Amino acid sequence: MDLALNFCSACGAPVSHKVPPGDSLPRAVCDACGAIHYRNPKLVVGALPEWEDRILLCRRAIEPRHGKWTLPAGFMENRETVAAAALRETLEEANARIALGAMYTLLSVPHISQVHVIYRATLLDLDFTPGEETLEVALFREEEIPWDEIAFRTIAITLRHYFDDRRTGRFGFHTGDVEPP
Repeated sequence: MDLALNFCSACGAPVSHKVPPGDSLPRAVCDACGAIHYRNPKLVVGALPEWEDRILLCRRAIEPRHGKWTLPAGFMENRETVAAAALRETLEEANARIALGAMYTLLSVPHISQVHVIYRATLLDLDFTPGEETLEVALFREEEIPWDEIAFRTIAITLRHYFDDRRTGRFGFHTGDVEPP
């Protein structure tokens, strides 16, 4: 999944893949200027928007998982806080305004070099519509969740935690690792 880096983004010269002095992992090191290029996991950030006993889900208009349902979430941008990313993604994907609550799940997905962070949130109103990357947005009660059509395992895990916590009346912070299918 990780594409090899062949040229230095600082000077354009070819890079070699080696363990730099003082490091323990192979990196792309520029043969000309010595710049070390680190490839780190991507953050996927989103929200679990609540309205009474329902959750807002978005049906994807893009790949991967076109046509499947997910929480509003996406890649965090540079110079953005994690909270700001959750607010932005919810607005972009569902045109929904939310009050952000506590960070709820943090799931490592090492086989695709991603970390997924989902916040609990409250919808501020029912004025939401599909964004450019969304076919449809809808509110679902637990028994209405289209479990067989959930786009990503991290979203299914987050939703299961949410409904389990709601039954007990105690919402915790959930972490975990998602292994390859």
